[in-house]
Amino acid sequence: MGEKKLLRGNEAIAEAAIRAGCRNYFAYPITPQAELLQWMANHMPEEEHGTFLQAESEIGAINMVYGASSAGERTMTSSSSPGISLKQEGISYLAGAELPAVIVNIMRGGPGLGNIQPAQGDYFQTTKGGGHGDYRLIVLGPSTVPEAAELTFEAFELADEYRTPVVVLADGMIGQMMEPVELPERVDASNLPEKPWATTGTDGREPNVIRSFALGAEDLKSLNEGLQDKYSEIKSEETRFEKIGTEDPDILLVAFGTVARIARSARRLAREEGIDAGIFRPITLWPFPDKPLRDLSKKVDTVLTLEMNSGQMVEDVRLSVNSNVDTPFYGEMGGVVPTPESILEEVKQHV
Repeated sequence: MGEKKLLRGNEAIAEAAIRAGCRNYFAYPITPQAELLQWMANHMPEEEHGTFLQAESEIGAINMVYGASSAGERTMTSSSSPGISLKQEGISYLAGAELPAVIVNIMRGGPGLGNIQPAQGDYFQTTKGGGHGDYRLIVLGPSTVPEAAELTFEAFELADEYRTPVVVLADGMIGQMMEPVELPERVDASNLPEKPWATTGTDGREPNVIRSFALGAEDLKSLNEGLQDKYSEIKSEETRFEKIGTEDPDILLVAFGTVARIARSARRLAREEGIDAGIFRPITLWPFPDKPLRDLSKKVDTVLTLEMNSGQMVEDVRLSVNSNVDTPFYGEMGGVVPTPESILEEVKQHV
């Protein structure tokens, strides 16, 4: 790892992307991720000899990502909830064309314009495919600023390995808070994966054509079958999660992102009152770690899901445990952040 710096989450994500070899960044301003765009504007063009472009719109930005990725370049965009909504058609095109790209969503309250407070209301949109067609995205859910940097760096590796868009899904609290971050070493540009599929011409081969459509039904079926095979491989190889205090818990808490770190504090409060609350934290929100959660749920009578929304990940939790245990839900909406005390009170109701 490289040097340690005190950074906002947005800044850490931006710097990690640069160190991962991102040299093309296209975005449109929106809070609470504006510092990410600002960091790229300050560092990308002159220091990194890369391309920074503030697009005319979110739609323009995601289509610029499509173009740069087609040329084999490591490319990223970032936005916040309503801006990500505008990018959905382009994200579907990226998936259909099997183009690697990193997309950062620093979630805010919704629906509609909402507010700039932290929320987790974009879980459905991101993990179920917010655009059209049968596609999936790798979705990484950090719970700290250091992890946001680590997962952003790794997102570029995953995107290249599987030729697919990867989303780093955080929220306004992670984007704005400051924590010490041990930044990764810069990648050697000469050692990046070769991309023989890219549109850049080379001697000795025909030029490539990249597209996300097949007009014949059988051709499009074949394209989709190939995508589904890839998604099956991703699910088999890339599912990630964290377990805390799950040896013999009285109740199991499931949470991701900011809420997972609040759940840690709630767990300490619960232990002071004689309640052993284990925590299961999905790190890949897709692929969701269903089998590990199902296996763990056999130890308890109750799996309590905690989120900053009206209940979205809880549907994956319930599918995973397969009705073997009680699966209550506690959530806050509109940018309200649950406290350790409020989570403790909810735990007490279900023990």
